[in-house]
Amino acid sequence: MKNTLLLFIFISIFSLNNHVHADVSVTHLKCEYLVNPIGMDTKSPRFSWQISSEEAGVEQQAYKLIVGADSKKVAAGEGDSWDSGIIESSTIPAVYQGEELQPFTTYHWQVKVQLQDGSWSDYSEIASFETGMMGQHNWKGAWISDSYDFNIKPAPYFRKEFSVGKKIKSARAYIAVGGLYELYLNGKRIGNHRLDPMYTRFDRRTLYVTYDVTQNLTNGENAVGVILGNGWYNHQSTAVWYFEKAPWRARPKFCMDLRITYEDGSEETVSTNSDWKTSLSPVVFNSIYTAEHYDARLEQAGWNKPGFDDEKWNGSMLTNAPSKNIVAQVMQPIRNVKEIPAQKVTKFSDTDYVVDFGRNMAGVTKLKIKGAEGTTVRLKHGERLYEDGHVDMSNIDVHYRPTDDSDPFQTDIVILSGKDDVFMPKFNYKGFQFVEVTSDKPIEFSEENLTAYFMHSDVPPVGEITSSNDVLNKTWEAANSSYLSNLFGYPTDCPQREKNGWTGDAQINIETGLYNFDAITVYEKWMADHRDEQQSNGVLPAIVPTDGWGYTWANGPDWTSTIAIIPWNVYLFYGDKKILADCYENIKLYIDHIDELYPSGITDWGLGDWVPVKSKAPKEFTSTAYYFVDATILAKAAAILGKGVDAEKYFALAEKIKDALNDKYLNRETGMYGDGLQTELSFPLQWNFVPDDMRAKVAANLAKRVEADDNHIDVGLLGTKAILNAMSENGYADLAYKVAAQETFPSWGWWIVNGATTFYENWPLDASRDISMNHIMFGEIDAWYYKALGGIFPDEKNPGFKNIILKPSFVEGLDHFTAKHESPYGEIVSSWKKSGKTVTYEVAVPANSTATVYLNGKSVKEGGKDILANPTIQVVQKNEKQTVLQVASGSYSFSIK
Repeated sequence: MKNTLLLFIFISIFSLNNHVHADVSVTHLKCEYLVNPIGMDTKSPRFSWQISSEEAGVEQQAYKLIVGADSKKVAAGEGDSWDSGIIESSTIPAVYQGEELQPFTTYHWQVKVQLQDGSWSDYSEIASFETGMMGQHNWKGAWISDSYDFNIKPAPYFRKEFSVGKKIKSARAYIAVGGLYELYLNGKRIGNHRLDPMYTRFDRRTLYVTYDVTQNLTNGENAVGVILGNGWYNHQSTAVWYFEKAPWRARPKFCMDLRITYEDGSEETVSTNSDWKTSLSPVVFNSIYTAEHYDARLEQAGWNKPGFDDEKWNGSMLTNAPSKNIVAQVMQPIRNVKEIPAQKVTKFSDTDYVVDFGRNMAGVTKLKIKGAEGTTVRLKHGERLYEDGHVDMSNIDVHYRPTDDSDPFQTDIVILSGKDDVFMPKFNYKGFQFVEVTSDKPIEFSEENLTAYFMHSDVPPVGEITSSNDVLNKTWEAANSSYLSNLFGYPTDCPQREKNGWTGDAQINIETGLYNFDAITVYEKWMADHRDEQQSNGVLPAIVPTDGWGYTWANGPDWTSTIAIIPWNVYLFYGDKKILADCYENIKLYIDHIDELYPSGITDWGLGDWVPVKSKAPKEFTSTAYYFVDATILAKAAAILGKGVDAEKYFALAEKIKDALNDKYLNRETGMYGDGLQTELSFPLQWNFVPDDMRAKVAANLAKRVEADDNHIDVGLLGTKAILNAMSENGYADLAYKVAAQETFPSWGWWIVNGATTFYENWPLDASRDISMNHIMFGEIDAWYYKALGGIFPDEKNPGFKNIILKPSFVEGLDHFTAKHESPYGEIVSSWKKSGKTVTYEVAVPANSTATVYLNGKSVKEGGKDILANPTIQVVQKNEKQTVLQVASGSYSFSIK
């Protein structure tokens, strides 16, 4: 009897642990944060997934992940490369720990999860990833260029014909370039990426891109064609940043392996060598900075197809690689993401037209036109018009230093062939709303002749905001448009006059980026750029990447805190330690350098509160505050990475900096910092260096100061990061919203009501300088909507939104507000609506997540019932003013009075 009972218990436990939970599925599989990526060099890739379930309270307690090169075995539950076994963990990502990955191999993987009750999900659908070169030694191709030096202007064509005599199983093209390129097979352009490869410090790291070209080859004769552009590698325009003097500068060059695997198991590689033929192309000039010039009369029809007569073409020249570090580009690419039709064409004459696209953007225009052979058409792109209606570029050409008139700023030049001509720049992008089309001979022109394309890194959107305030909604859209207009494989300041990776702009707007877009791949790439650019003493340049400019001006803790702030926020949003680990020694080197230079803990190294409204906090104050932030992040990263001694050391350094700041700037009797400017009072609250016993007094002083400033901002760039958060997180959310919702000068709403579709670089519309009309630098308000109004915060103790902090503010002046964010675990929804004295607050917490909910009000019910009636809710704290709840995954409807 006893043995029978034990057997029954064993069978029951076994059945529970192997029971498939039919209502739970594993979805959204990604490897290295991409769907089925190819051409990876990553030795230990990361895997992530989401759990889909209609049930409340679903939580993963373990997972089993299998990886193998044989998809049939993986489908059968066998992983010949890695069988993780049962790993007890509720978090993602999972990191590959199997056999060494081999190059040029497709791996398949699937995962299943065990829930808190011991039941299992089914295995997910099978996903895949594919390795690339996995090392420099696997390249077969030689680096080639043509024989011209870097001063020659036309872009070069390259071509090679080859035969395929057997049935193809698969084919991959691997291409590494110094400069930019477009790749063609048998006359068809491969892929839809733009401006590949991404900009790096070319002499330290060069990127290659992989394409699946199986369907582009055919039995018999084939031809591969490549056109090379200058990009940032061979900068032929002149500006104050000296990119034409970059130490790596050379004629564009490339290396390519076209690797073909046949059905019989044999392999063949078509590679670059001196046998490839080259010729100059109709792209007679191209500059990533200014524009592109195209002579349609020079087209060579069929140049990238088999059978083309290349007898007059030259042989290619063997050359050296740009760097010894050729690595895979594994990130979201730049694309023509959205087509924008012309809204209006104003005709001044039959040789002068102005096109209005109705919105500011980054990108290119496509011209479709027929005119007399030899007609020269100019397409001048700008952000605003003169009073007479012509395009005005005086606000964006201020840093351009042309040596002659052959390279006009943001002006494409097209020479017509006399046939139906189509032109869209291959190697350039611009910032614009208007295009002035002029010609030296009459042309017929209408809205159909010119189309715009909004270009940017094609990062998936993960955030959405709607509210009862239309200006708020438009402000959010404008901020996102500015963010995307300044994301081209790295975050930039503006898409027209600079295109520089300004560090200060990016660290201010990291949360704006992460709340709205799945941008981790771009930021991980950009942090690698930082590591490439950091000097041996720890100093970083103000712009990254750089040709060498920015190491002696505009850098310092307020700007180059990117090395700490970006990895920290990516960790908070994704729960992934890798970026912290990759950058840890760099952060440490940076902090140690500042500590050596400024042993007192006070530093004045930096640029300061850039472009203030009227008042500017001392640079010493803001730079030291960022020094404190960086030291704190370093200490926390040390603790997270198990570096206990470092953690203790840098927590002590952070405390020293905080004490030095407060000793010098805080008046403990009045609770006032410095002269009591908005930035001086909001910084200590935002960055948490105000003493706990002084927080309420400092916050009250800030509120008084803002009210004295007529409820408007009086800050610069650095202050915009702090001002709204400092108020909303310290008891003054209504006042913060009043400031954020202003529609008179100076305010974000002031821009919107005056027609802005992107954010500006300065608050006055008629500023005499710093007046780009597509800048993201003041974009923190976009993140503030999610934090203050939606109340969505990552939990530092459970990052990646494993636990969500929800602290919504039901502010005066707003009737309803909804914020959504697709976290690594699924969609978070925080939505509220007022009806009389009652607020209905709707919450969605994704499976395998939890949330801590802070609700202000005397009475709180859920689903019309007492909150304790719901078993997935626990009351953490409750008093007359606030209720704090811990909730499991699921959907909730709270009624608050």
